[in-house]
Amino acid sequence: MPVQSLALAVAGVAVLTPTMLHSTSSQVRSESPAAQQGGSVDAADLLAEVRDCTPVSRGKYRSDQGAPATIPVCGTDEAVFWKADMDIDCDGQPSTRCSSATDPYFSASTAFAQSDGRPLNSATLPFVVVPVPSALWDYRAHGVRGGSVVAVVYGDQVQYAVVGDTGPAGIIGEASYATAEALGIDPDPRSGGTPSGVTYIVFKDSRVTPIEDRKAAVAAGEELAQRFVDGG
Repeated sequence: MPVQSLALAVAGVAVLTPTMLHSTSSQVRSESPAAQQGGSVDAADLLAEVRDCTPVSRGKYRSDQGAPATIPVCGTDEAVFWKADMDIDCDGQPSTRCSSATDPYFSASTAFAQSDGRPLNSATLPFVVVPVPSALWDYRAHGVRGGSVVAVVYGDQVQYAVVGDTGPAGIIGEASYATAEALGIDPDPRSGGTPSGVTYIVFKDSRVTPIEDRKAAVAAGEELAQRFVDGG
């Protein structure tokens, strides 16, 4: 599937974003579970498209500090992807779920901000963490940026999210509290997450604007995932 087609798909969704924003802004500020999952593309269909890996990273990442480096970032014409664990990112706007009281490593900032300039809310917004650019891999060189659309696959579930934060240069496999919660993964930043079984598929040259619009992310994700599967 040509990258241009994927970009046009997102552009079509972006046209709807301004009207969506008014209806979803109150939801974005709340702490209700963000369990908006896709239903048009099966997890198995997406996994079939990323069965084989053509590495685009210059080496491999670790799942955690001290773990062996075994995880490559792989690529196709339409997406980059990796298969890893899920650690919990609870950074951003403080909340009852995410704060210095609940997370010993809490930071009140995220690499990418909402449209109003505030950090993202990891308790309500499904987002994925990418490693900071390094000699190992620079996400920016592969059509990835803040707001890029991500399909997160776990078991038979697909959760659409956005790229929302950056993490350590040598570690990969992290997503927000809301992402984990929506997939049925324990979202506790101290003890939650899962040690394996998560596939992250980031669609190149895609973007949700505003980044905090969950409904726009789901709409774009469903469209891009369908095109990805149809063109595979």
